[in-house]
Amino acid sequence: MARKRFDDSSCSVARALNEVGDWWSLLIVLQAMYGTRRFVDFQQELGIARNILGDRLARLVDNDVLRKVEVGEHGSRQEYRLTDKGRDLLPVVIALRQWGDKWNPSPDGAPLDLRDRRTGRPIRTMTVQDADGNTLSVRDVYVPEDPAETATPESSSRF
Repeated sequence: MARKRFDDSSCSVARALNEVGDWWSLLIVLQAMYGTRRFVDFQQELGIARNILGDRLARLVDNDVLRKVEVGEHGSRQEYRLTDKGRDLLPVVIALRQWGDKWNPSPDGAPLDLRDRRTGRPIRTMTVQDADGNTLSVRDVYVPEDPAETATPESSSRF
């Protein structure tokens, strides 16, 4: 059975999942964020079958999340590098990691210690914030029925 595609969906989450929604794709993006660039290194780090890795890399290139770069003589070697679109997945990957550390921690219980490279200080937990920087919960967010709406109507649908 073919997987359903959401290319024409009005839901941006569904459309985003078309591009990076399977778990191998996000793990490949994570490895690229760690600096992995070569096919053989992705395969070794992830323990992924060659055919699946080739398919996911091709899809990530087609979706402009990664770009393929010729680095050897006469195209003898290629690397995969994150595009701006791929680098913009950083908050998604960090939020997913933090969620996983909270709700499905590693067996030793120690979350990955993520730090700011410039200051060495730990990074904050990812949150959804209003325009003033106040943290919002799912109960605080709504989708206006009219995109031009600025008030907070009680009748609008929740997020």
